[in-house]
Amino acid sequence: MTRALFIVDVQNDFTEGGALGVVGGAAVAAGISALLAAHAGEYGTIFASRDWHDEGNDNGGHFATDAAPDFVDSWPVHCVAGTAGADYHPAFDTAAVTFHIRKGQGKPAYSIFEGTGENGETVAQLLTERGVTDIDIVGIATDYCVRASALDALEHGQRVRVLRDLIAGVAAESSVAALAELGHAGAEIVDSAG
Repeated sequence: MTRALFIVDVQNDFTEGGALGVVGGAAVAAGISALLAAHAGEYGTIFASRDWHDEGNDNGGHFATDAAPDFVDSWPVHCVAGTAGADYHPAFDTAAVTFHIRKGQGKPAYSIFEGTGENGETVAQLLTERGVTDIDIVGIATDYCVRASALDALEHGQRVRVLRDLIAGVAAESSVAALAELGHAGAEIVDSAG
């Protein structure tokens, strides 16, 4: 068994005070750092994703530029490449991260599998090359990018655990629904200490 960790979108724009900040985002960032301090050695590979959107265009309709965002398919401008909003949250210590994955880059992207590594590698390629069979998932937001990443990991044939104490969602109702969906799809929903 080779276990990997997916750390999804722990960025300034998705934490309190950011363009799309969620309640509990900063606490998730600090909690992930604590997890890594105590358990990084249990993971063969650690992936951290970031939304990395283009400046000056609507990123394939992902940014609402001509009308109000619907918060389903269109969103306020967020995580523009090279801006402070796209940076990892300062409470998230990235020293143990093996691969930094950028997603978006001109188009909508929710799942970590839609991103690429610094040399253009796909997440699927990296998982296969490293013989990963199991993935733990943490990060933001439960009901969007964490959900999409977990569903894609299951589709890729991984055994998936979502660490429920290290995620934060946009809304309580949709986050509960996302976790139920993931459980039905085959993911384990557990606490990081479990």
